[in-house]
Amino acid sequence: MHSAMDFTRFSSPKSPPIFTRPLTWVTSTALRHQRRHLPSPTPPPPPRPHPTPPQTTNHSPLTLLPSVLTTRVLDFSKCKSILPHLSPLEFDRLFFPIHHTVNPITTLDFFRFATNRFKFPFTFRSYCLLLRSLLASALLPRARSLLTRLIDGHVPTSFHDRENRLREIASSMLELNQVLDTRHGELDLLLYILCSRFKDFGFRCAFDIFIMFSKKGVFPCLKTCNFLLSSLVMANELHKSYEVFDVTCQGVVPDVFTFTTAINAFCKGGRVGDAVDLFRKMEELGVSPNVVTYNNVIDGLSKSGRLQEAFRFKDRMVRSKVNPSVVTYGALINGLMKMEKFEEANEMLVEMYSKGFAPNEVVFNSLIDGYCRKGNMIEALRIRDEMVLKGMKPNSVTFNTLLQGFCRSNQMEQAEQVLGYLLSSGLSVNMEACSNVIHQLLQKSRLDSALKIVRELVLRNIKASDSLLTLLVCGLCKGEKHLEAVELWFMLADKGLAANTVTSNALLHGLCERGNMEEVFEIIKRMLEKGLVLDRISYNTLIFGCCKWGKIDVAFKLKEKMVHQEFQPDTYTYNFLMKGLADKGEIDDVHRLLHEAKEYGIVPNVYTHAILLEGYCKADRIEDAVKLLQKLVYEKVELSSVVYNILIAAYCRDGNLTEAFELCDAMKSGGMPPTNATYSPLIHGMCCIGRVDEAKEIFEKMRNEGLLPDIFCYTALIGGYCKLGQMDKVGSILLEMSSNSIQPNKITYTIMIDAYCKLGNVKEATELLNQMIRNGIAPDTITYNALQKGYCKERELEVALRSDHMSNAGLHLEEEITYNTLVHRLHPHTAVINKES
Repeated sequence: MHSAMDFTRFSSPKSPPIFTRPLTWVTSTALRHQRRHLPSPTPPPPPRPHPTPPQTTNHSPLTLLPSVLTTRVLDFSKCKSILPHLSPLEFDRLFFPIHHTVNPITTLDFFRFATNRFKFPFTFRSYCLLLRSLLASALLPRARSLLTRLIDGHVPTSFHDRENRLREIASSMLELNQVLDTRHGELDLLLYILCSRFKDFGFRCAFDIFIMFSKKGVFPCLKTCNFLLSSLVMANELHKSYEVFDVTCQGVVPDVFTFTTAINAFCKGGRVGDAVDLFRKMEELGVSPNVVTYNNVIDGLSKSGRLQEAFRFKDRMVRSKVNPSVVTYGALINGLMKMEKFEEANEMLVEMYSKGFAPNEVVFNSLIDGYCRKGNMIEALRIRDEMVLKGMKPNSVTFNTLLQGFCRSNQMEQAEQVLGYLLSSGLSVNMEACSNVIHQLLQKSRLDSALKIVRELVLRNIKASDSLLTLLVCGLCKGEKHLEAVELWFMLADKGLAANTVTSNALLHGLCERGNMEEVFEIIKRMLEKGLVLDRISYNTLIFGCCKWGKIDVAFKLKEKMVHQEFQPDTYTYNFLMKGLADKGEIDDVHRLLHEAKEYGIVPNVYTHAILLEGYCKADRIEDAVKLLQKLVYEKVELSSVVYNILIAAYCRDGNLTEAFELCDAMKSGGMPPTNATYSPLIHGMCCIGRVDEAKEIFEKMRNEGLLPDIFCYTALIGGYCKLGQMDKVGSILLEMSSNSIQPNKITYTIMIDAYCKLGNVKEATELLNQMIRNGIAPDTITYNALQKGYCKERELEVALRSDHMSNAGLHLEEEITYNTLVHRLHPHTAVINKES
């Protein structure tokens, strides 16, 4: 294939030779002279070697064939007597000498009868002979239908695959072209059908056939060459178009359409220099460029930033008395806007109006695009409004340009509005800009808006990028919108746009965190049905979920399945399994599993040690936990604050604050700064023994160390003041939390509600409950039971018995606690008597 145009064919005899091949066309006379010296036809060779046909007599059915094919109406009875005695090769031998004398319509009927009733597989040469007869009789529609069915395999042939059928059709046509002295345009028809009816493979095949014929000196007519050339350019098959133009010029005299199409191809392919050179050669050969030729060159130069040359071509155009068009001005304005020459672009617009041309959508979109690239969205919107005033409706290009402009200038609210309009109007969407909007929404935690856009895309069979889908699924799960995440995953799957394994793993992890294990395994089932492969992360996620929610047996079965699928369990696998066992108090099994991991060459990490340490603490084996920590320190294992924090929290739960503070000091001396997780159990421990003021001092210490207390630290301190009944100080802490943008959680509210109830201030407790609900925090049974006790204590039994809004909140109270509380308050004396008896 030629990578560059061979311009030397166009040079005059006096020019320096820059050609690699001689000119075969310069004038039509030369071409006619060449055609007059074509070799005379030779007798056709047999289509293929075949056995000598049997001798026939005048009474043989085979002698009836000429008479059958030359009549006006097909005699079906004779066909039935002839066909059983014919082979495809025999028919081909008999048909060749008479094909120009037969009745083409009758012969076409004979072919149909033979293929439909007898499944007779005519040779490709026989079909081509029939095609020639149809074309010679100007029966183009029938010829086109026959050739289309032959290409598509709708008639019996010896080849079932399309590629071999096309090869045989082309070979048979070429053979007949070389041995017969007349041509009826069968090559033209073949190329036309391939380019217009079979676009998925037709361009490639048409190109190959064109090259094959040209090598034998056979060329289609100029009109067909131009059609093939323009079809390749429109299909963006630019390299093929270069070669077709190059080869065309060897066999036919190109016209202005040929040159214009080739120039357009060079400009589209970024070869503007070649386009300009070809324009000059075109003029040298006496072919006058038209307005389309000039526009192609001007557009190519403008897009490549060669604006001065583009304007010189416009001047040359005017001198040649070729009037510029809207396309001419549009190309120049587009180039000026891309170079940010806004004043010159407006001057060109004024000139355009003065010549009587009104800007079209392309011109307006170029102006809008230029201002959007500059970030001048006010001017871009003004042009859009002017466009509407001129009676033109902004199209998808307009809105996508504005969408990209708003994204570039970080005006995301306006970008979201434009995107919403594009989607609701059914217009095409620029996915790069759309992805930008979705990403910005996710960064701002506007999950509902992002989800709405992604759903709309899915409804239009458009899938957002896998990375965006993963971010969205993660965000939905973190925002407790697991149902929406699951619905999106199934929506994608049902539309054939299945999320990839990474996105699916993100959803699985979110569901495992929440405990929705039934949905997890349903998604796994659908993943496998859709052909998605589970990877190591998938298995580890499932094992994590099973261990977190007490399904240890299932987790170990998954580990076995993982190994069967040739995924070697890694540190994460073993850590999840050990955590599950440790949570159940099976510390000995944790040791056995750790030993197995080491045997497989897996080195324990800091989280492995933390799991083992936490297991000891949960099993009240503090001494073993201390020994393990001492051993790790002695072995100089790199530890993190997580390991120390576990033991500090355990000391605090046991009320051993002295050891907890000593360990905190040891942590600091080891170069490991404490974290919020270090201080929150210390604060809680101090509050539990009534030393709330000292707990408050820890707050100040944290701030001095650059730590901002979190919700756990504040809740621990609030709990301490609540125990002392110092609710005024609780109020001060709440104000401090608000100034630091920290909101109370469910535990914080429950502690305060319980404290107010114990102090007999049920009104304040109720107000806190209402505030809790307004802030989107669902009270649980502990919260309501605390409030119930408060109501009962104050003898507000009617209020205590109102469970309607509890039911409306979807809560199921701890029946025993609630029932006992109510009975005790309703019948205190009976309860005492029963107790005494």
